[in-house]
Amino acid sequence: MSHTRCDRTAALPADVPPRCSGTLVRMSNRSDAAPLLAPRAIRREVVVVLAVSLGASAIWSIVDIIGTLTEPGGLADSVQSMNSSRAEPERPWYDLAQQLVSLALAMAPVALALHLLSLDRGNPFRAIGLDARRPAFDLLGGAALAACIGIPGLGLYFTARALGLNATISAANLNDVWWAVPILVLAAFKNAIVEEVVGVGYLITRLRQLAWRPAAIVATHALLRGTYHLYQGFGGFIGNAVMGAVFALCFMKWKRTGPLVIAHTLLDIAAFVGYLLVAPHVGWL
Repeated sequence: MSHTRCDRTAALPADVPPRCSGTLVRMSNRSDAAPLLAPRAIRREVVVVLAVSLGASAIWSIVDIIGTLTEPGGLADSVQSMNSSRAEPERPWYDLAQQLVSLALAMAPVALALHLLSLDRGNPFRAIGLDARRPAFDLLGGAALAACIGIPGLGLYFTARALGLNATISAANLNDVWWAVPILVLAAFKNAIVEEVVGVGYLITRLRQLAWRPAAIVATHALLRGTYHLYQGFGGFIGNAVMGAVFALCFMKWKRTGPLVIAHTLLDIAAFVGYLLVAPHVGWL
């Protein structure tokens, strides 16, 4: 493939390619001479990646809430079940096999996003800060984020549910099996990897290459994250939109998804495993 050679204008950020007509441009002032996608190609790529991942989830979530709102009882009487069994109780190994296959296949959009980033950003894990360079920072930052978001988020959920603005979330609905907790932990990690790698690391990197303003990037990611959680209700939308704004700002400041993955994993483990252990003994969940 031929490459169009272009001069960079001083007004553009360092990671933004010049606007050229070709699909790929080769930067004359980059020491590694890595090819960068042209804006038109980046826009097409982002649409495709979102269409097979979080964007598709957002569309289905809109459809789900329309269905819920038009049902008798609406959101107030709705129950959204998560992490459910996939087979009859007498077939636990078949259920486990389906759970593991589902978790593995959910990594496909992540692999796609990382592959596409590697084409022009080099090592994709290093590009989005999902490497082992700063383990202490990632762990401490992730734990702090989880605490700051988790407690207010729980309060928002109960408030929205009391006002009839949120469905009841049944976070763990597995059969009585020995592998329930490990699967829920893996599900939490899967959610964190998909949402933070695709929705934060990949998407924000590409939007910065398109020279989007920081405020527009934060608003776009917050809207996306809130929308694909809209099936939970308006409380879920607001809470996740705020979380999305915070995570986007953190990534733009830290240039690392590591703390975000850890924070998200901790939040979902608390929600999934906590529900599994507590729900059978209390009625307020």
